[in-house]
Amino acid sequence: MALVKIAVALLTVMALFQAINGTVYKVGDAGGWTSIGNLDYKQWAATKTFKVGDVIVFKYNSQFHNVMRVTHAMYKACNASAPLATYTTGNDSITIKNRGHHYFFCGVPGHCQGGQKVDINVPRSDEELSPTPSASASASASTSTPTSSSAATSPPVPAAKVPGPSPNGAVSFKLLNSPFGSLALAMPLFIIFLFNYAKV
Repeated sequence: MALVKIAVALLTVMALFQAINGTVYKVGDAGGWTSIGNLDYKQWAATKTFKVGDVIVFKYNSQFHNVMRVTHAMYKACNASAPLATYTTGNDSITIKNRGHHYFFCGVPGHCQGGQKVDINVPRSDEELSPTPSASASASASTSTPTSSSAATSPPVPAAKVPGPSPNGAVSFKLLNSPFGSLALAMPLFIIFLFNYAKV
């Protein structure tokens, strides 16, 4: 019986730390998930740094929109024939569980073609965290109607060098954002909890 209580306590502490690590992002911010208002979801996503554990919230009028999770090929073609998942509540929360690209669009005819689609990219490495030329180039073209992926016509611009952290002994938050970092933080708390719980 005591072992079960200890296991439940450990799982609770780990779940708490995992929940703390994730950030909640509302797609489109105040504009939400819509085909009205000339929202640029590509630009919106380019301003965010997504990571595993983040929650992506799609808020929309379910009478006029939906959310479909699709493959890259389906995303590029706005092909809604066989989505990986379909969400229709009007307030859908999707937890990002792995790195890489996560493609979503509205499956209502014409909406994806009109720009109601978003690519949530969770970088696979630190190198991908630096701004890319295509992200800055898309900022200047954010008012135009989205076209094919070859829309960028300007030559690539080298990314600006960002200075690294100073060697002042500050704690790196990179470790804290990993599952192992959460476990490293949870273990001392769990041990303290265990000693106090064992006395009862």
